[in-house]
Amino acid sequence: MKIYFVAPAYPLRGGIVHYVAILHNLLKARGHDSKILSFTVQYPKFLFPGKTQEEASKENLPVDAEPVFSSINPLSWFATFWKIKHYQPDMVIFKYWMPFFAPGFGTVCLLTRWFTKTKILFICDNIISHESLPGETLLTRMLLRLVDFFIVQSDAVKADLLRLHKNAVYREVAHPIYDVFESQPLTPDEAREQFNLKPGIPVVLFFGFIKPYKGLHVLIDAIPQVRAELPDVQFLIAGEFYGDREAYLEQIQNLNAGDALQLHDDYIPNEQVQAFFRAADVVVLPYISATQSGIIQIAYSFDKPVITTRVGGLPEVVLDGKTGFVVPPQDSVALAKAIIRFFQENHAPNFIENVREEKKKYSWQPLIEAIETFS
Repeated sequence: MKIYFVAPAYPLRGGIVHYVAILHNLLKARGHDSKILSFTVQYPKFLFPGKTQEEASKENLPVDAEPVFSSINPLSWFATFWKIKHYQPDMVIFKYWMPFFAPGFGTVCLLTRWFTKTKILFICDNIISHESLPGETLLTRMLLRLVDFFIVQSDAVKADLLRLHKNAVYREVAHPIYDVFESQPLTPDEAREQFNLKPGIPVVLFFGFIKPYKGLHVLIDAIPQVRAELPDVQFLIAGEFYGDREAYLEQIQNLNAGDALQLHDDYIPNEQVQAFFRAADVVVLPYISATQSGIIQIAYSFDKPVITTRVGGLPEVVLDGKTGFVVPPQDSVALAKAIIRFFQENHAPNFIENVREEKKKYSWQPLIEAIETFS
């Protein structure tokens, strides 16, 4: 097939950029003619809470991308359509994760439906955003009706899709693992040396952009409870703050938890991702809300068990008592007990073996085959 993506690509940054690059390169390797119409701007500066929208990593995935689409420039929406009309692809694939992009995506989709025979596919991370915006349900409902096919990656997203578009033609495919962060493999001891962590002590990792719905404040509340049973435990917290950094620092100070954690509050470049996961025994994602999480797929790529919450599609991927533990959201006591149980009952060896087996389900092949069924 001739395929165009409308999705962010390098030099922009983030998990969606990684996802699109991997899928694009795999489609090309399979013989498809794949190209990316990337974003010139994802978010206006006044709406973007991070330090920069561009990648600073030294190791990046090469892609055939042309920056055309801007979320805030309607002229770019027409320019994106003209690229599609000129190229006449069999399919245009949008990566969709929040209704902020609905006006721009909707314009491109509408023109594509009117003036070409190109089919439109949405790969949906979310249908409803984690942080609701006024009018988003109406915008999303209108947008979905311009799309021919959907791929959803959890039961939670499927339910949201069918609630807003009951006749949607879709395939459900699990979110594949990210296995691109190991150019020079590290041993756990080598990784711990980078953080001055002693061999053998319990190490817990929280990884990813720090937003309110990620529940980091719940994990911080759990730290004194964990330390009462595991005095040597260390927490690695890695990710850029998208919100009130000072509130978290004040919480850490009030709980006297500073000596139990290392805070790496910046965007983690690709070449540094491996060290954090290799150094950790378990990854903890105390989300308050979620559909799915790419962080779990990174953890699984490194054979790491995960402790997370019973929200959205997370329990579909983290199998309670098998590849990790699942606890109620916003419950620091339950979270602390799960972390303590993981170490005191020595679940790591069994969980790691289960993760190695379970992650076989999360290859990229089912996603590629689902795309091909819509041709």
